[in-house]
Order: sequence, then structure tokens, then C-alpha cells
Amino acid sequence: MRSMWKGSVSFGLVTIPIHLYAATENKNVSLRQVHESDGGRIQYKRFCSVENVEVPYSEIAKGYELDDGEMVVLTDADLDSLPLSSSNVIDVLEFVPLEAVDPLHYDRHYYLEPQKPAVKPYVLLRDALQKSGQVAIAKVALRQRETLALLRVHADVLVMTTMLWPDEVRRPDFGFLDDEPPQVRPQELSMAGSLIDSLSEPVFDPDKYSDQYREALEAVIEAKVEGKATTKPRAKAAKTEVVDLMAALEASVSEAKKSRKPAARKPAARKTGTRRTPKSA
Repeated sequence: MRSMWKGSVSFGLVTIPIHLYAATENKNVSLRQVHESDGGRIQYKRFCSVENVEVPYSEIAKGYELDDGEMVVLTDADLDSLPLSSSNVIDVLEFVPLEAVDPLHYDRHYYLEPQKPAVKPYVLLRDALQKSGQVAIAKVALRQRETLALLRVHADVLVMTTMLWPDEVRRPDFGFLDDEPPQVRPQELSMAGSLIDSLSEPVFDPDKYSDQYREALEAVIEAKVEGKATTKPRAKAAKTEVVDLMAALEASVSEAKKSRKPAARKPAARKTGTRRTPKSA
């Protein structure tokens, strides 16, 4: 892994120098826009909508558009003057139980690695968090944006999860919430509980599942590279609508019980072969 940020964790009077690493990576297959007839890459130029001329990168600034369409131009000097008090510091503010933080607030996840002189204070914070059963709430500035963050222990290392601000989390505004709730019969509730029980596992094992769309796309690309014909997979038959809720639950429980066999672990998805990158037109 490659470090993306260098800073420190401020824990009371203790400072822990750390390196930050992205804990996740997107495995989506990246596709480019190309000219279908010759494979040439589609390129975009930066044009000014007022003067209708191409603008060099050195003349590009940021702007905030008002409701009436007027643009407020912000220069680098304007942005550099903004206060970022927690710059390069993960400032621990308080400690709370993990269940007190709604996962809706989670954004991105990062591993924290201690710099060599800071291994002992790093281990101290890690072990103290594990013993307390709590997580740390902190404030940090990343990419010119100040954000709250959560520090917890995972696989014996500290993990930082950046969080959304309260006004960035939408509230559900659905009409049915204001209506009189439908009456659920005890038999229906019991059958729904049976369905949950029949599909329950003691732990979550993500390796049982795979991204079938990505695997199919990689197979299509590999076939194209090898000059083979591609075939369209057969779509699953659409399920007919079941009006009787109780009958649907009973059928679901029966189907779940039939399929409750230990699933063999799937092998890792085969990576796409070497791709030929088309030259630009």
C-alpha cells in the first residue's frame, strides 16, 4: 500500500505521528469513451462559455453559482485564507460507544500506521480503545475539507472512518410514514421471523458472494482480447407477483430451507488478461 497522507493523532497531551492509507479500493472495471469505428479515445477540452475559447489550466479558478445564475469567482488566495485548524492533525475530541454512531454518517475508511518513533503511544491508544469498548470521535482536514472522523480498532490496527456532517445526512420524507400503519397479523410476523431465522448466519462471510456483473464484464473483455465471440447471458425469469403475503412468506421459508447447504467458498475472480489499449485517433 502507498501512504496518501502524513500527520499525527492528538490524544490529550500525547501526539502520535502516523501515515494514512486508504483501507478500501474500487474494483469496478474502468471503461473509456472511444470512437466506435476506430477505438480512438474521446477527449474533452476546457472551453469558456462566455468567450467560447479554450482556457489553459493556469487560468482556471473555482466558482460558486448563485440562485440567479451569477458566478462568484474564488481564487487560490481566497481558499488559502480559510482556517483549517486541524490540518495534518487528527484531533481526538471525545469517546463514545460504537453503537451511538449511526452508520449513515460513515464516509471513507483509512488505516493508520505509526511512524517508527510512535509505535508505543500508538499501541497504547489501540489497547486503551479495545479495553474501553469505545471509539474516538475526532476532527481532521483532508483535501481542503474539514470533517469529523471515528477511530476504532480493526485487525489490531487503528482505522479512521471519516463521517458526514449532520446536515449532509438526508431524512426520509415518505408519505406512507404519515399514514395509518397497516395492521400486521401475528401469524405474518411469526412467519417473517421464521424466514429471518432460516436465512441467519452466525457471522458475515463476504467471500461467499461475488460481483457477477464485474465477472461477466471481465469475461467479455477477455473474449474480445482473444478474438472470441461473446454471448449474452440468459436473464433470470421474472417472478410473478404474489398477492397473498402469507403464502409468499411460507413459500420463501420453504425455499430457504431447501437451499440451506454449506456453500463452497468461491475461488477468486480471474483477472482480465492483458488489454490492448487503442491508440488515439
